[in-house]
Amino acid sequence: MSPPLLQLSGVSKRFGGLHALSDVSFQLNDPGIIGLIGPNGSGKSTLFSTLVGLHKADQGSILLNGAPIVGLKPHQIAAKGMTKTFQNVALFMEMSVLDNVVVGALLRYNVKQAHEWAMRCLERVGLADIAEKIAGDLSFPERARIEVARGLATRPTILLLDEVMAALNSVEMEEIMALLRSLRDDGLGIIVVEHHMHAIMSLCERIVVLNFGKKIAEGTPQEIAMHPEVVRAYLGREYVSGG
Repeated sequence: MSPPLLQLSGVSKRFGGLHALSDVSFQLNDPGIIGLIGPNGSGKSTLFSTLVGLHKADQGSILLNGAPIVGLKPHQIAAKGMTKTFQNVALFMEMSVLDNVVVGALLRYNVKQAHEWAMRCLERVGLADIAEKIAGDLSFPERARIEVARGLATRPTILLLDEVMAALNSVEMEEIMALLRSLRDDGLGIIVVEHHMHAIMSLCERIVVLNFGKKIAEGTPQEIAMHPEVVRAYLGREYVSGG
């Protein structure tokens, strides 16, 4: 039996006296989409940064494809198959769309191969026709797709998406969700941090909820929507009542 793609056990992270993460545990067993939600300051971004090695967990274990990764550098974790996008789209604005994605592909390929693979990733997210445009000249939805393409260029088994649907309208959001579902169907594990609850509820098979650095719930979208502590801490009664 294959190990889970990702397994967190008792992960904790402190910054001085602040417990940013406290004993967080969950796992992604198969290619699929997990949502990570919670109020601002609940620890979502800290958890993502800890998963990819930008922070080192103070306690607990993180296994990626069965192998421990706590203490590894971000590029080492990316090489093992997990990478993230950035909440504030972090493109090289003066570079072309293609070259932004090549940066990710260089993790595994030489320059020539990286260009070829980067173009395939742009095709995958529907941006091949603007590969030579300057990234700084693009719309926010296009920039978000470049972030996804650059993540794909590292050939991950798990992709962490941090607010990739922020500032998108409903049509653009549906397009991104269709892309993510197709990536899941191709065998990619995805964890999504997102504030658009209707998107999260329709996209994810399971949802993990953080509050003050602790996991307060985990379950299907239907279970999370009716969970009393989640409603009280985050969703609000208006969400449950359809408001």
